[in-house]
Amino acid sequence: MTTDQHPPSGSTFDSGVPTAARVYDVMLDGKDNYAIDRQVAQASLEVMPELKEIARHNREILHRVVRHVAADQGIDQFLDLGSGLPTARNTHEVAQQANPAARVVYVDIDPLVSAHGHAILAENAYTHVVTGDIRDPRSVIDHPEVRELIDFDRPVCVMLCGILHHLLDEEDPNGIVAAFRDTVVSGSYFFITNFTRLGDAPESVELERVLLSQLGTGRVRTVEELMAYFDGMELLAPGMVPLPLWRPDGIVPDSTSIAARFMTGGVARKD
Repeated sequence: MTTDQHPPSGSTFDSGVPTAARVYDVMLDGKDNYAIDRQVAQASLEVMPELKEIARHNREILHRVVRHVAADQGIDQFLDLGSGLPTARNTHEVAQQANPAARVVYVDIDPLVSAHGHAILAENAYTHVVTGDIRDPRSVIDHPEVRELIDFDRPVCVMLCGILHHLLDEEDPNGIVAAFRDTVVSGSYFFITNFTRLGDAPESVELERVLLSQLGTGRVRTVEELMAYFDGMELLAPGMVPLPLWRPDGIVPDSTSIAARFMTGGVARKD
């Protein structure tokens, strides 16, 4: 789909309402977005110009985590929650490079994600794209297409990459994580990234205000709040850290910038 064209038939959407998936697509210089999404992205960039670089860091840590979990830990099932629109080097591409039989299910509330995913993955039998709402974890866990590929009696990597900060406190993100944690078996992994409140960067508070007013979602949390997501699990080294510092492939040129520190991520193992 090119910008502002209609999506594939059969999908339900309102091009006048922004979505997190499409705003993220704007930040990654994608083309699957609408004017309203670009408006939200521009308003956010005016507050924090580093957001495009931050989006790139978020994508790069996803690649490193999936590669580590698949190649080094032998995990061959991935549940990518709030996956967003397909872009360069998606979860299934990284996982299936390590193990061609790795199974990946993408879940996103935006029906456009499913429409595009089905078109791209039509010939990939080990990957599904599901329209679902993680605020109702049981509906995701019990979804027939999730169950077709994901065997919850075996370890799985549950991915919440850049999605929990789009849940308000009253939507109980901790309870959502707990529901998935209680479903998966020991030896499973959880991967989480989230906007992080920076005491020395007042724009982190202003960005939260912009996201709440224009997108309807957006919650910048403290590291202590993010650590609570991993309660009862073993946090892998180097812990909950700024995205570029999680097992980087090379030297990190500047780990003190807002771009480096504004999102925090980590991986934990369920014992």
